[in-house]
Amino acid sequence: MDGDETITGLMGRVQAVAERGDSTRLRDVIGALGRDSFIPQLMIPALAVVSPLSGVPLFSSICGITIALVSAQMLAQRHRIWLPRWLLDKQIDSKRLLSATARMKRPAGWLDRITRNRMRVLVWPPVLWVAQALCLICGLMMPFLELVPFTSSILGAVVLLLSFGMLARDGLFTLLGFTTIGGLAIAVTMFVSGGTV
Repeated sequence: MDGDETITGLMGRVQAVAERGDSTRLRDVIGALGRDSFIPQLMIPALAVVSPLSGVPLFSSICGITIALVSAQMLAQRHRIWLPRWLLDKQIDSKRLLSATARMKRPAGWLDRITRNRMRVLVWPPVLWVAQALCLICGLMMPFLELVPFTSSILGAVVLLLSFGMLARDGLFTLLGFTTIGGLAIAVTMFVSGGTV
């Protein structure tokens, strides 16, 4: 997947799949995006977690597991994505999926318009590997934070920023992702320590 793909284009592929029937399987979304397209497979579940779909029970956990598996395979430099059958067969109501993609179109278009080739050192190894590892950690955390409001959406936003930086070759988004996860880590540390770091 090169840097010429857009979020709007990716969402258009997901929307086309969702229009085929009453329910949409993860298998169908993977097929539409391409099994060799790792970054889109990372970005779409992150977008879903940020969207209103995150309110569906266990949805954030499924997205987190998907993000973790894709990130791990990116780090391992696999050429094609492998996901377990039980995960590929997970379904979501197509009307909900279409509603979520419709709501995300305007912000997606805005993100596509503001991307530039900036801070490219942040989208190449070794910094790229750090970003992929953070995506893996965020994905692994999502199932454990399912019942804590907004946490999965914040982690999804971090993965979205990092994956968009990889997709668009725009290091500014990678920097924003690092800043967001750093701020979250500080907030959690302060909360655990009773307000003092």
